[in-house]
Order: sequence, then C-alpha cells, then structure tokens
Amino acid sequence: MNTNQLSNALDLNYKTVQHHLEVLDENGIVTTSGDDYGKMYFLTDTMQDNLDVLEEIADQADIQTDD
Repeated sequence: MNTNQLSNALDLNYKTVQHHLEVLDENGIVTTSGDDYGKMYFLTDTMQDNLDVLEEIADQADIQTDD
C-alpha cells in the first residue's frame, strides 16, 4: 500500500502516516518500492518472519488485530 491508501484505510492523517512509515523504514520494519506519491510499503523479510512474535505481544497487551 502507499501512504494515501494506508491513511484512508486507517482513517488517519496523511502526514501522521507518512511520519510513522519513515520511522518504520529507518528501523528496518518496512521496505519501499517506487518514488514519491506512488511509493509502496512492504514488511521486510525479517518482520514477516517474526509476525508471530508481534501477534503474541499484541495478545499480551490485549490489542485487537485483524487476521
């Protein structure tokens, strides 16, 4: 998804989503493809491999996730 698609899906401000995607990219959680407005974001292989850990943390924190 690109920033606009994510902001619409999450019902969040575009600039807020853009900022957080930059932080996730800087920390190796997401990777990108494309440029500017069309830039797409994907989970890195490491993040994909560890989604079960994230889900376990979310469960312990009683955070609702969509499967």
